[in-house]
Amino acid sequence: MFKYELEHLCSYTATLHQPLEVIGETPLGLRFNAYISGGEVTGPRVRGRVLPVGADWLTVRTDGVGILDVRATMETHDGALIYLEYGGVMDLGPDGYQRMLSGNPPARTAIQVVPRFITAHPDYLWLNRLQCLNIGMADSPRPQSATTRMRCIQTCVTVVE
Repeated sequence: MFKYELEHLCSYTATLHQPLEVIGETPLGLRFNAYISGGEVTGPRVRGRVLPVGADWLTVRTDGVGILDVRATMETHDGALIYLEYGGVMDLGPDGYQRMLSGNPPARTAIQVVPRFITAHPDYLWLNRLQCLNIGMADSPRPQSATTRMRCIQTCVTVVE
């Protein structure tokens, strides 16, 4: 076993347009497209905003596990653009598939993802070398609601030698 530490880089929230785009039941699971409408990035190493571009292409398996596939762009407080991509899981519970299908998902769901950042900005090139870990929560991912907003709260950390 090797020694490691986790360093907090940032936390972020993202709001998704509602209602979610429901593709429906597919051979891979229940499919939703959730387009990003904005958000905020706070933290000791990266801060700024989540731009209103990108999406989460969510697939919910029949066992209630959601497979996240997210692409987004952040703009830092000093104008750097940072591309963000991550995959991971959100556990909607054993009845999550049926709840999402009926438009009644859990009010709050834990998510675990592994983000990567890509940028050309000289002040943030160090981000290109990282594989990060996020642990967060998603609130109210209701596919049929025109008013409910989804808020993902995630903390991005990386291993420090």
